[in-house]
Amino acid sequence: MKEFELKYGCNPNQKPSKIFMVDGSELPIEILCGKPGYINFLDAFNSWQLVKELKEALGLPAVASFKHVSPTSAAVGIKLPEKLKKACFVDDIEGIDDSPLACAYARARGTDRMCSFGDWVALSDVCDKTTALMIKREVSDGIIAPGYTKEALEILKTKRKGNYNIVKIDADYVPATIEHKQVFGITFEQGRNNFEINKELLSNIVTDNKELPEDAIRDLIISLITLKYTQSNSVCFAYDGQAIGVGAGQQSRIHCTRLAGSKADTWFLRQCDKVLNLPFLSTLGRPERDNVIDGYINKNEEDVCADGNWQKYFTSKPEPLTDEDIKNYLSTIDGVSLGSDAFFPFGDNIERAKKSGVKYVAEPGGSIRDDLVIQCADKYGMVMAFTGMRLFHH
Repeated sequence: MKEFELKYGCNPNQKPSKIFMVDGSELPIEILCGKPGYINFLDAFNSWQLVKELKEALGLPAVASFKHVSPTSAAVGIKLPEKLKKACFVDDIEGIDDSPLACAYARARGTDRMCSFGDWVALSDVCDKTTALMIKREVSDGIIAPGYTKEALEILKTKRKGNYNIVKIDADYVPATIEHKQVFGITFEQGRNNFEINKELLSNIVTDNKELPEDAIRDLIISLITLKYTQSNSVCFAYDGQAIGVGAGQQSRIHCTRLAGSKADTWFLRQCDKVLNLPFLSTLGRPERDNVIDGYINKNEEDVCADGNWQKYFTSKPEPLTDEDIKNYLSTIDGVSLGSDAFFPFGDNIERAKKSGVKYVAEPGGSIRDDLVIQCADKYGMVMAFTGMRLFHH
């Protein structure tokens, strides 16, 4: 297949639309089901690069959940603790511990379930039956992977009344080293960002504390590779083999950190006993539960515990999650890793990171206030590495 006609571009008025190889060669994909759109393919090709690089860097199966050309999360195949299984709604999945790919999917899809609603999924490895069964019951637009077992493909083809977008990519495809894009009829050209993110990138530790354990190295690599494919400015919190908070596309670095930190806090709080034991009505669907949990934790538009409201969601009125509950629970969190796609210009980012349990930081360095940022990190005994490499993505 040398080109594929799309229904329209980013919006219905943007026609005609298609994907093709400029040199006339075959596209490195097969469309096994559905008819992906323009934004679907943007998500597919960005998310595939992310999981491919994670697998190469860490040697573990990797999964990403993507929405609007940024990851909601990315994760590698590490078994989930029981509380996390429950928080991710996968405690009923038989055989999940036997499939590292399924574990990676559970983590990636379960990190920010509200943002992952209607996501695009990328798998680094051939999709197996267990992973397919988990994907089948989530609201999702499509998937890209290097292959699918026969059982997995049959399962996924039943999704969305047989119209689920299933893309197979050639795992050996290597893109050209020069990239082009057009804006306002003007062509931009740049070298492809082939920069390799690995352990050596974290060797320049600038803080007094220089003890960087292997699990923190893993999480910082996950954070930085995730940032490589996140709309800038961006900051990413990571923990236990997964990105737990992504702050994307903010003009201010501190707003990136606040956004990512608040998402990380929500991820942790989903695993506290009050949330895990919410007495949901059996008739309440998974997406509705996600909305209620977010409202319960973050006290959003509706007080879900108020009289007249709780009856819509619960069998009995739950005790509210108080500010004191939240403060006490989050105060126990430590060992979180944080990556930034560009330098921190002020220490306020470190102050906010500390509130979410950050202990390890990777950022390029290069600010005129680097010394003040380092001092702030030293105040909290953090380990901070200057990577010397910016990771902007637009």
